[in-house]
Amino acid sequence: MAHTFVLLCSCLWCLDGVFGVETDEIKMVYVMEGDSVTLDTDVSKIQGDDLILWRFGAEDTRVADVNRTAKIISTSKSPEGFRNKLHLDDQTGSLTITNIKTEHSGLYKAQIIGNKVSRKMFNVIVYAPLPIPVITSYCPQNPSSSESSSKCVLVCSVVNVRQVTLSWYKGNSLFSSISVSDLNSSLSLPLEVEYQENNTYSCVINNPIRNQTKHLNITEGCQTCSVYVPSDCVCSCDTTEAVIRLVVSALMGVAAVAAVVVLVYDIRSRKLEQKRRTPKSPSVKQ
Repeated sequence: MAHTFVLLCSCLWCLDGVFGVETDEIKMVYVMEGDSVTLDTDVSKIQGDDLILWRFGAEDTRVADVNRTAKIISTSKSPEGFRNKLHLDDQTGSLTITNIKTEHSGLYKAQIIGNKVSRKMFNVIVYAPLPIPVITSYCPQNPSSSESSSKCVLVCSVVNVRQVTLSWYKGNSLFSSISVSDLNSSLSLPLEVEYQENNTYSCVINNPIRNQTKHLNITEGCQTCSVYVPSDCVCSCDTTEAVIRLVVSALMGVAAVAAVVVLVYDIRSRKLEQKRRTPKSPSVKQ
């Protein structure tokens, strides 16, 4: 009898337009992967023969049912991905999802069938854990002579992220930002600063519910290579210095080759001179 009642009420789901179902707006729910979330029916207590049916996704897949009179409190027919994750409140019909995963993102519908038919809808968005931003630095390419020793470019990067914003802050002031909504995207945000600044910069990655921050003091994290290179800061040597080193190396190589040539020439000259000065032995006649 109980199963027949559930089947009858399930048919009402398809005919809700005919019976004038009261439909609420879709409520947005944001949750981090691994956390738990409760979808509240706003029912203080299920009355009489009230039935609550929970559906998920575009195909309205049945995931749970609650009916106190018929003693139905069931999640046994939930799809494989929901096994052991769904918990029903037998007083209110609210649905709790534990250890939620990104694949559980989607539209959830609770149809409450009693004296009237109403529906609650929740659009659940599950976010993966946020990575800690990585900050690197380098000297600008081909700077003018006046800037060659004063500029530094900081680059804040994150990989495999979705629906996040990456931002640079100077103190508490927002400097620049970039956003992405695609799956498994990589973001990099550069920022040019002065070597001698005595300021603290922060790179922040955030979504609607969480953020991760990486702080960097310019006097420590953006020095010339010959002074200090922190473990998480990759700094290239000054362009002018590199060119000077290259020229000096080349000149030393040319000088070495020239020295070898002069030495060889000197040795050969001495041998020829010694040959000329050596007298020839007289021939002996028979």
